[in-house]
Amino acid sequence: MGKVLVGNHIRKLRFNHNEMTQQQLADKVGVTRQTIVALEKGNYSPSLELAFRIALAFNLPLEEVFFYGENSEER
Repeated sequence: MGKVLVGNHIRKLRFNHNEMTQQQLADKVGVTRQTIVALEKGNYSPSLELAFRIALAFNLPLEEVFFYGENSEER
């Protein structure tokens, strides 16, 4: 059984938003670039507030940016 985690589509969404850089997204939501890197790699789960700020940065509902499920790679 794999580890349950909070996944996201941030990298794809950045690309689809005029190839927004990690730094640009970080500046927009008020965190460091390293936080965005950790989120994209799945090494960090955001607070609810940060998750909403990121979803708002892409003008999308939360569930289109983040998902909750098992990491199938660890099965």
